[in-house]
Amino acid sequence: MSGHSKWSQIKRQKGVNDVKRGAVFTKMGREISVAARAGGADQDGNFRLRLAVERARAINMPLETIKRAIEKATGGGEGEQFEEIMYEGYGPGGVAMIVETATDNKNRTAAEVRSILTKAGGQLAAPGSVAWQFEQRGVIILAPGGNQEELELVAIDAGADDVDASGDEVEVYTKPHELEAVRRSLEAAGVKIESAELSMSPKNTVELDVSKARQALRLVEILEDQDDVQRVTANFEIPEALLAEVGA
Repeated sequence: MSGHSKWSQIKRQKGVNDVKRGAVFTKMGREISVAARAGGADQDGNFRLRLAVERARAINMPLETIKRAIEKATGGGEGEQFEEIMYEGYGPGGVAMIVETATDNKNRTAAEVRSILTKAGGQLAAPGSVAWQFEQRGVIILAPGGNQEELELVAIDAGADDVDASGDEVEVYTKPHELEAVRRSLEAAGVKIESAELSMSPKNTVELDVSKARQALRLVEILEDQDDVQRVTANFEIPEALLAEVGA
């Protein structure tokens, strides 16, 4: 999972900026709506909804806003109905990208994603042509502190598929359907968890020079600033020089 820690650092920095702008509330509302529509309003029986609500509460999203999003998605209120659509594409340097969206107008979203990619020197790809380079995994970020080697052993005992303790934090990877069980085991062992989510991960990464990596990273940022885009995953390594430059 080389490179994932660097992405995590950048995502956290971007998340802080998004919260300041309030933009993250809109995206979280859509994520809650999609999860509730797919699996129902009962958080005990809808693991994905529970994850989304916990993430929303972690950024201080008002409880009334969360409740309203669930009600709208499950027929208890009027409003847009969002559906999930995943787009595949290529960015600068041939970087493979997965763009996950939640939209109420797939024609609009497809046109906007295609336009953003094209302007950045990339292109939208046919379904299946890029997705095979990625896999969905559960990703648990452990809260800073403690002995990383001990945390790694605890995570393995909890059923983790893989653990990365090479960076400033410990990242635990699971099979998608085992994310909740591993998280509960970690919590039962007294481990503090910073975040837990399902995420697309590249099977292999490519190295770019700083110039191309900067272009690719900028493309990721532009895509994620688009209202319908929930998250973007790319398969390039972030050079240390660029990481320092973006201030993550």
